[in-house]
Amino acid sequence: MPIRELLEDALQEPSIGNTSCFTWHATPVGIAALWTGSTAPTPPPFDNALKEGLEVGLDLSREEREFHQVSQGLVLLFHS
Repeated sequence: MPIRELLEDALQEPSIGNTSCFTWHATPVGIAALWTGSTAPTPPPFDNALKEGLEVGLDLSREEREFHQVSQGLVLLFHS
């Protein structure tokens, strides 16, 4: 199954936390931070996500990171 489909399916599940700019989800491919602001910034706001991840107990500083555009919006994905 393509990663985009895995993310879209996982984003339908309840979140593991919310912060000012993101809704956080555990997915089969890593931790996904779904941008909740009106317009997604460029470049993707990884620094904001790292700070806000700590608010929900997630230290993502050592994880690999990538971003994806899915039907729900911009997703920052953190994985090992």
